[in-house]
Amino acid sequence: MKQLVLVIFLTVITSVIQAGDATAGKNKSMLCSTCHGSEGISMAGNWPNLAGQHEKYLAKQLTEYKSGKRNNAQMSGMAMPLSEEDIADLSAYYASLEADLGEVKENFLVLGKEIYDRGAEGVMACTACHGPNGKGLAAAGFPNLSGQKVDYTITTLKEFRAGIRNNDMNGMMRDIAKAMSDEQIEAVANYLLGLH
Repeated sequence: MKQLVLVIFLTVITSVIQAGDATAGKNKSMLCSTCHGSEGISMAGNWPNLAGQHEKYLAKQLTEYKSGKRNNAQMSGMAMPLSEEDIADLSAYYASLEADLGEVKENFLVLGKEIYDRGAEGVMACTACHGPNGKGLAAAGFPNLSGQKVDYTITTLKEFRAGIRNNDMNGMMRDIAKAMSDEQIEAVANYLLGLH
């Protein structure tokens, strides 16, 4: 039954989000580039890379910033004036860009890989939703995590753990993050930087 509900939910979400125009999105991205870079590669660790992220995931996040479902004063203010077309175009543009991959530091490789691939006590393996290469599953709305900024990922996981961020499907990320220690969060975040 739960799987049927998930399929129906994903079908509805997929049909609601309109396809965007990447060229128009590039023209609309000037303000976004201040934090996320002209090619979707963030200049600071606390802002996420957007290059190569799934279009539907980006559209969902922008829509939820605009509605207030995802709470962030800076991003809510940026998303508020965006139309549905703007959101679709920006999402298409950033999805069309090539992701930036880093290199995993040796001291995070073993634990990060173990948790990502196999999970840990109370922690489901990340591969279940984000795939073996971290590219996520666009149709299901699971984001591409490959090459994401370490600081941003740590902050995001801690926000899920604390319930500050609560726009995850069925509370999945909140449940997973609640079971993770700071050490595990740091290891996974660093592992994702070089996962591809």
